[in-house]
Formats: sequence, C-alpha cells, structure tokens
Amino acid sequence: MQCSPCKLRTHQWCFLLFNVLLFHALLFGADFVEEYLLQPTPGVYTDGMVVDVREKARKLDMSNVRENVSLAYPITNPDVCSNSDLFLLTLVFSSTANITQRDAVRRTWANQTLIEGFPIRVLFFLGSTETSVAQKALMTESDLHGDMVQGHAVSDSSLRGPTEKTVLALRWVIAFCPVARFVLLTKDSVFINLPAIGGYLLGLHRHPEDLYLGRVIQRESPDRDPNSPGFLPPALYPDKYLPEYCEGTAYVVSQDVVRKVYVASAAVRAPVPADVFVGLCAQKAGVAPTHSSRFSGEKHIRYNACCYRYQFSSAGMESHGLDTVWADLGQKDEQCSLLKTYYGLVTCKALTYLDKLSF
Repeated sequence: MQCSPCKLRTHQWCFLLFNVLLFHALLFGADFVEEYLLQPTPGVYTDGMVVDVREKARKLDMSNVRENVSLAYPITNPDVCSNSDLFLLTLVFSSTANITQRDAVRRTWANQTLIEGFPIRVLFFLGSTETSVAQKALMTESDLHGDMVQGHAVSDSSLRGPTEKTVLALRWVIAFCPVARFVLLTKDSVFINLPAIGGYLLGLHRHPEDLYLGRVIQRESPDRDPNSPGFLPPALYPDKYLPEYCEGTAYVVSQDVVRKVYVASAAVRAPVPADVFVGLCAQKAGVAPTHSSRFSGEKHIRYNACCYRYQFSSAGMESHGLDTVWADLGQKDEQCSLLKTYYGLVTCKALTYLDKLSF
C-alpha cells in the first residue's frame, strides 16, 4: 500500500506536524528546560562558614607564594600573565609524559591569542616527574614553548593526585595570574571551542562573579564501598547525595571563584575525585554551579563542523583526532548556512541524547 503526501487527510497532516514539533521540542527544549532549572539563584549568605570563606577569599594575600616559588612550582612561568587585560586563561591539565598530546593541542585549538579582540592565554599544568631525566626533558619543553607550569603533586594514578594538581593550579592563578577575568580548566584529551566559550562569556548580562560554569552533575551518590579507594564514610559526609558540581573535563570559573574555592579547600578532606572536590569547595563558599549542555562532559561528540562550532567541548580526543578536526574546521572556515547549522545542531543534540540513554 502506497501513501502519497498529496492524498493525506487533514487529521493525518496534523498528526505528522505534531510529531515533528514534538521531536524538536524534545530535542531542543530539554536543554533549555535543563539549563533554566539548573541556573543558580542569587545567594543570601547567612551561614557563618560561607561568610567566613568569602571574606577570607576577598582578603587573600599570596605574596609569600611569589617569594617561595621554587618550593611548590619547579616550573613557574611567573610573567606569563603580564597583560593586565587578560580575558580568559585556560589551564590544561596534562601528565608529564603526554608530550605528543600537548603538541597536538598547541597545533590546534590552543593556537589562538584573541577572542573578539580580547586577549586569551593557554597554559599546560603538570605534576611531578619521577626521574631527573624526565624533569630535564620537561624543562627543555618549557623553555621551547613557554606555556607550561609545574606544581609538586603526587602521581596522577592516585586519587589525591588530580585534586592536588587542581589546588596547586588555583594557587598559581591567585599568585601569578590574578588579572585573568575567567579561568577555564580542562584536560589535554579535550577539544575546546575557545571562540564559542569566549562569546558566551562576553554575552553575560550580569557581573562576572560567582561563575562556576560547566556540565552540572546532579544527585550523584557518594562512594559507600569500604573497599574502594574513594570510600566516603557517612561520618565524613552524611548527605545522601554529593553536591551539584561541574564535570571535570572542562569548566569555567570567574577569578573570585578561584579564590573562594582555594580558601574552602583547606577544610575539605573528603577522598573524592577532583571535580567533586571543587564542587564541595564551591558549596562551602556559597557558589552554585551553572549548567550548560554545550559542554560535552566526559563524552566524545562525533565530529560535524557546524556541531563543533556550537559545542563548547568534546572529550576523548587523541592527537590525530585533534589534528583532523582542526584541519577540517580550517578548510570549512565559512559560516554555516541555516540548513547546515540546523543539521549540525540536530546531530549534536541527537548524539548527546543517545549518550544519555547509554548510561
């Protein structure tokens, strides 16, 4: 039996139109609703601990770190933020041995210095090396590129390693880059769309304070397995769920949040992943996360040029993948047409939705 569009009756056309509208409402509307529901409300700080953290952050003086830099930062790069108009500083967490991945990032999305005329800077943040030979190689790489900072932190293989690196990175920002209006923290396996993120930040209609922006994780249960290295006993954290936090592959904080999270970190001893740790610190500082579905989280988004011009990030990118995507984006530098943009957004949303269903 064949069905010709011209022979469809009115109620059949209405049914088709309804399904098309429903499809687009589910595909695009879910993100708008999600982002609306996850917007932070203006805080009224009555909790004494929150008030104390925020006041200490406001008065924080890190001049002693500058005077004793070699103790905590073998590679300091103290003058890299000499531009007082620095708009966005990106810190890319990288393992010391990942030179191939760092070079790929340098060749691709990090090879930018301006967003709509505003200066930006990309730096790699690394932990400790295990041998003197490895440290010498790292120093040589730093001298060649001038885009690295190294902090004394334990191995990334331990639960505390990434957390220590994060705290050291925030400390470095406060001491050596307080002029940066925003700080983006990410990993070397992530593709970052700096122009899209910069455009979003420039379009904010409120004063850029208390900004903690990323893909927000909600209602995640603490690890209650006594045999797990991340075991979080009820005596240490009695709540049923962890606080809302931004997934750690990529998130943005304003300069004041850097200070608030760093001050609060002194009182957080929970053995949790680094991104959860930041969320706990933000909660103690009275900072609520802001959700954006344009951050992919830990998921890799299948490449589509118009999709990648819209997304803020895509995780799980190896060096050859970064090179391929960047080369193609360079060849397709023209603006996406309305149809291409529509197709790209549908692709992005559909793939993200399918990723959610796969959990």
